[in-house]
Amino acid sequence: MRLCLRPVARSEFDLVSRIQVTPDQIRFSGTVAQAFEEDEEGVDFHAVLDGARAVGFFKTDRLYHETYEFAGADELGLRAFMIHSRDQGKGYATAAVLALKPYLAARYPKRSAVLLTVNMQNPGAIRCYLKGGFADTGGIYPHGLAGPQHILRMGLAAEP
Repeated sequence: MRLCLRPVARSEFDLVSRIQVTPDQIRFSGTVAQAFEEDEEGVDFHAVLDGARAVGFFKTDRLYHETYEFAGADELGLRAFMIHSRDQGKGYATAAVLALKPYLAARYPKRSAVLLTVNMQNPGAIRCYLKGGFADTGGIYPHGLAGPQHILRMGLAAEP
C-alpha cells in the first residue's frame, strides 16, 4: 500500500468518480457524485490514493462552525469520508485516518483541530476514527440524517 492524501479540484471528478460505497453506507457518507453536485462554500475535496489509484474520498469544511455550534471558528470539519466498497477491509480507512493529522495540519496550518460526527449505528467507522487518533468528545449531535451521532475531535497542533 502506497497511501497518500491529496486535494481534488472540482475539475478532477473523474479521479474519484468510481468510488462507491455499499447502498447501506450511503446514508452515512453520501456519494462522490452528491458531493460534486452540491455547491458548498468553504468545502474542499480530497482523495485517498494507493499509488495513482483513488481508493477513497472526503471533504473538509472550513465553515463547519457555521453549521455546527459545537465547533470553533479555528476548527475544520471532516465530512463524507468514504473508502470504495471493493477496497474496504484492507486497512485503507485506518491508514487514511492516521494520515489525516499531518496532512490537514500542513494544508490548514491555522486550524487547531478537525471535528466530525459519526452515526451511532456505524460502529466500524467509530472504531476506525478512534484508532486513527480521534477522541470522543462525549457530545451527541442529535440531528444527523440517519439518527444521532457521536462528536469526535482530533487536535492538529504539533505534539510538544
